[in-house]
Amino acid sequence: MRIGVVTFPGSLDDSDARRAVRIAGGEAVELWHGDADLRGVDAVVIPGGFSYGDYLRAGAIARFAPVMTEVITAAKGGLPVLGICNGFQILTESHLLPGSMIQNDHRKFLCRDQVLRVENASTAWTSGFEADQEITIVLKNQDGQFVADEATLDRLEGEGQVAFRYVGDNPNGSSRGIAGITNERGNVVGLMPHPEHAVEEGFGPSLDGRTFFTSVLEQVVTA
Repeated sequence: MRIGVVTFPGSLDDSDARRAVRIAGGEAVELWHGDADLRGVDAVVIPGGFSYGDYLRAGAIARFAPVMTEVITAAKGGLPVLGICNGFQILTESHLLPGSMIQNDHRKFLCRDQVLRVENASTAWTSGFEADQEITIVLKNQDGQFVADEATLDRLEGEGQVAFRYVGDNPNGSSRGIAGITNERGNVVGLMPHPEHAVEEGFGPSLDGRTFFTSVLEQVVTA
């Protein structure tokens, strides 16, 4: 199965995401921000970094890249899309996911191993987990605080669209400890921590990140 990984000016983790796809057993396909072409991929990863230098605000310029026009259309049609860190920010700017990402409440860059609880194990990217399973992957961000109005937060909670929640202390002040969310259909997932850095023995805190990629590969095969 072919999983596209988008590269923007300022992307940092696109190579890591492609490697994670390969380790999981998929074919990684490079997608360039300036090309309005998804190259026939079966899923898309929007990786972490600082797209376009995070000018204006994180993800605000990337949302208008030619490739994102295609991603938005395909996602609305059911294509699995995973946004990691800056990718999550881009998904909210693109209105594929609700809410917004702002600077951490402590105003500092944060990098650490982070425990998450899987709140929704039925999405295209989380089906290999169990509900309430705790996993450990890498967290590294400065604009990682997820915010939304109370009505949106209540809807996310009530409709099962909270995908991940921080375990222990809230590392960036995110509303209700939310670390990741999904759309109603379950094909689009965004999260701040980095699963692509937890896919290989000896590198990262666990192998928990691999399940994101094997989950979507299984979803594509059985679709």
